[in-house]
Amino acid sequence: MKVLITGASRGIGLFLMRKLMAAGHQVQGIYNATEPDEILKSFMSKVDITDENQVASWVASVLKPSDQVVLINCAGTNYNAFAHKANVEKWKQVIDINLIGPFRAINAVLPFMREIGFGRIINFSSVVAQKGIPGTSAYAASKAALWGMTKSIAVENASKRITINNLNLGYFDIGMIKDVPEEMLSVIKKSIPQQKLGDSENILEAVNFLINADYVTGSSIDVNGGFF
Repeated sequence: MKVLITGASRGIGLFLMRKLMAAGHQVQGIYNATEPDEILKSFMSKVDITDENQVASWVASVLKPSDQVVLINCAGTNYNAFAHKANVEKWKQVIDINLIGPFRAINAVLPFMREIGFGRIINFSSVVAQKGIPGTSAYAASKAALWGMTKSIAVENASKRITINNLNLGYFDIGMIKDVPEEMLSVIKKSIPQQKLGDSENILEAVNFLINADYVTGSSIDVNGGFF
């Protein structure tokens, strides 16, 4: 299986890249601001997810017509601001990276998937899109929009044995949680019914399920420890 991962040089993307390579998959990733370590550098390409031509060129360079492809969209960013104080350009940048970025990658891989009659696309959404959390309007909007996009693309490609799904993640011990102050982290943990951050192995299990499942498409699966 050929696995393509956006945002693969840190956080969830890097975690999945290492785990899926160890499981025997052929994995190729992209990075932008964060340089990968030397061990993974030969499996990484520097690509700006906001540049359609760069994304398309990367996909064309790493895929062969016979490849069975899994695309995992992990690239993402955040911008925290109350709506009445928000910088509109920074707000739009979150949409460009978190929503249009995944679509650029999907748009580039779909012709390969449709030609061979197989494909798996996994997007990462968030519990932030399900709960009203102050200051997160840009991030929440970008992640909620993935749901509608995914349903449309699922219907368009179901007859081609291509599935596309979202994982709505709660708070995990990996990724952007590293930027949360300790005081706020304590509050978050208390608000989660399981009283703890999620173990990143749960993300891997969910990804493996969606890679192997052929009758799950257009879905948004909650992985959040009961935090709704």
